[in-house]
Amino acid sequence: MNKIGHITLLVKDQDEALKFYTEKLGFQKRQDIVISGNIRWVTVSPKNQTDLELTFVVADSEEKRKAVGKQAGDHVFLTLETDDCRKEYKALKAKGVKFYGKPEVQAWGIDVVLEDLYGNLYDLVQRFKH
Repeated sequence: MNKIGHITLLVKDQDEALKFYTEKLGFQKRQDIVISGNIRWVTVSPKNQTDLELTFVVADSEEKRKAVGKQAGDHVFLTLETDDCRKEYKALKAKGVKFYGKPEVQAWGIDVVLEDLYGNLYDLVQRFKH
């Protein structure tokens, strides 16, 4: 194995997820195609990262619908790295992104937790340079 290529993110609606991740978080749409007849393949990633994509998969069963917004239970689902946590926080907050607290200095850098449109938690981190 060489790397992880895609991470599945269960969503209620691919269009609303695409809008949130591109317009609010600033991700880039990578793919939006129909495969195998009626399966829509929609992926995004941060603008500067092309080797790993989030794949939006519609929660099409009751079990999957219960998991929407709980990709990692009550834990942070993914870490989003930035060069300037405080600046990114202000820009995202102005776009209506929900945060839990304000950026704070930690042992590893400056971070703050944000929430996507379904309730998945992300850690926005500015790592200290060593």
